[in-house]
Formats: sequence, structure tokens, C-alpha cells
Amino acid sequence: MTNIRASRRNLLRTGACALAGAVSLPATASSLGGQSLTNEELIRKWYAGWEKKDWEPLDRMLADNFTFSSPNGDDHINKSTFKTRCWETQIDFIKHFDLERIATGNDDAFVKYLCHTKNGKSFRNVEYLRIKNGKLESIECYFGSESSFPSAVSTGRT
Repeated sequence: MTNIRASRRNLLRTGACALAGAVSLPATASSLGGQSLTNEELIRKWYAGWEKKDWEPLDRMLADNFTFSSPNGDDHINKSTFKTRCWETQIDFIKHFDLERIATGNDDAFVKYLCHTKNGKSFRNVEYLRIKNGKLESIECYFGSESSFPSAVSTGRT
């Protein structure tokens, strides 16, 4: 075994250089808490899937125990009920989403978006999403103006 001797001064200098180098590196998924970039990609795919109007890819993004909650009487409804109440009733009205803010954590995210409808109207919501094992485990939707829901898209009040 070879002995390498280093002074404390050289060790401190080396440590400071390593720290400076690490700070200057661009942010990566592992340096942002392990899953942050992956979570953001999942979220972006979720909203893009609504624009593509294809349920199957969205269904694969949802955990088996997925729940959805909103002020519209949706209290932790399951995936099947979400598809019936939310997807099937709103998909024909949604044109696209402008994702205005995405803030991710290791296992959750907040998303603020502006949704544009096919009738030229728009509304803004905030959603809290919990993510586990690369799938959406739950979504809690917080509506914009109370007067614009539950079916503002279909009634043209947005």
C-alpha cells in the first residue's frame, strides 16, 4: 500500500476547488432531489396528452390507486370515475394548456396553467400532483373563479 501525504492546506485547497466545480455544474435530476426533472417531464406529458385527446397514454401515467379531488364534488374519486366525470365530459372542449408554472419536489408538484377552450375562452387552475414510482398517484385541482365552474367550458361562461 502506498502512503500519500498531504498537508491540511492542500486538502483544504482541493476541497474548495471541488466544491466550486460542483456548484458550477448545471442542475441535473440527481442534484435536484432525484426525480425533479423526471417529474416535470411526466407532468408535461400529462397535459400534452389532453391536447392529443388519447386516453390510453394518460391511463398508463396514472397509478392503479390514483385519486382525483376538486371543489366540484370530486372527493378522491378513482381512475375510472375520473375518466367518466372529467375526461369524457371535458375532452371535447379543451384546445390546449399553457403551463405557466411547474414547481416539482421529489414526489409532488404544483402546476399553474391557463387552459384554452375550443370556443375561444380560457380559464386558469392550479393543481397539486403526487407522484410515486413515475406515475401520478393523485391530483387535487383548485379552480380559478368559483363562478366559472363546474361546467364553464360547456356553458361558455369562461
